[in-house]
Amino acid sequence: MTPPDTKPLAIHPSRRPGDLNLLRLSCLALSLAWLLAACSRPADVPAGGGAKSAAYTAVARGRIDIEGGLLALSMPREGTLATVAVHEGDRVKKDQLLAALDTEPARLAVDAAQAQLEQAQAQLKLLGIKQVAAKQRAGRLVAAVAAGAGDGQSADDAHEAAAQLDAEHQAAQAATSMASQKLAEARYELKQRSLLAPFDAEVVHVAAQPGASVSSSSGALFTLLPQKPRIVRAELNESFVGVINPGMHAEVSASNDAANARWSAHVLRIGQVYGPATLENDPQVRANARTVECVLAFDQPNSDQTRDLRIGQRVMVRFGATPAPAATASKD
Repeated sequence: MTPPDTKPLAIHPSRRPGDLNLLRLSCLALSLAWLLAACSRPADVPAGGGAKSAAYTAVARGRIDIEGGLLALSMPREGTLATVAVHEGDRVKKDQLLAALDTEPARLAVDAAQAQLEQAQAQLKLLGIKQVAAKQRAGRLVAAVAAGAGDGQSADDAHEAAAQLDAEHQAAQAATSMASQKLAEARYELKQRSLLAPFDAEVVHVAAQPGASVSSSSGALFTLLPQKPRIVRAELNESFVGVINPGMHAEVSASNDAANARWSAHVLRIGQVYGPATLENDPQVRANARTVECVLAFDQPNSDQTRDLRIGQRVMVRFGATPAPAATASKD
């Protein structure tokens, strides 16, 4: 009897469709894993991988600003605008006229104060003349009494008249000083009818036109951009506060795109107060993150590229890591 063939039977692939489906699903899962790994790279990490990201100690979002911010100006007095001397986009110098109210009432007040001062000065001059004459008369009467040719009562009356003129002269001096102060006040009020630029600046916004009634409580009429160096206000995450120090070098770019322009900067100061992350795009991250303001100055603040940066422009700040120490050569 012939023994049975013990060779294992070959199984055709068509007989195992479940294995093929399992293989396809495994390949699809592996592809999806690679795609998710490629898309999950943080936006702030450079595309070159871990070796390149080690070039920065920290990355933060920031915005361009100036010390003190924009300046909003309103008229210090109530009145009707007679002149608006500048327009949006103009560059103004310190003490240049921006706008002026109707100055006629203030000029009339100055003229009245000037007249009062002149009257007080004339009265003071007249009393000065009378005072000199009274003192001379009192001196002559005293000499006559001493020579036995005069009346003592007349000498006393002359002394009394001279003393009275002294008091009137002092009162006239006080009136003259008061009139001078009133004139200065009237001139000051006249000056307050004009709005001048406090420093060199660029006019960003104008909300005024001749004929409009304005007051100090009616809001800002002019918004000025002072001609000061640009700075960066970055929101430093609380986890990086301990590794960033004043003087540390940083790189500022318009975004995390390497094709954009970059500027060299350094840390000026780090704030002492925690606050929310106002520059974060993700609302969930913005609600939970705690940041500290970090102010940076550009290494070349007067360059054309730096001056062209706009206030409020968002930037990315990459804080430089401490350079690695140089390798020591082996003595062997």
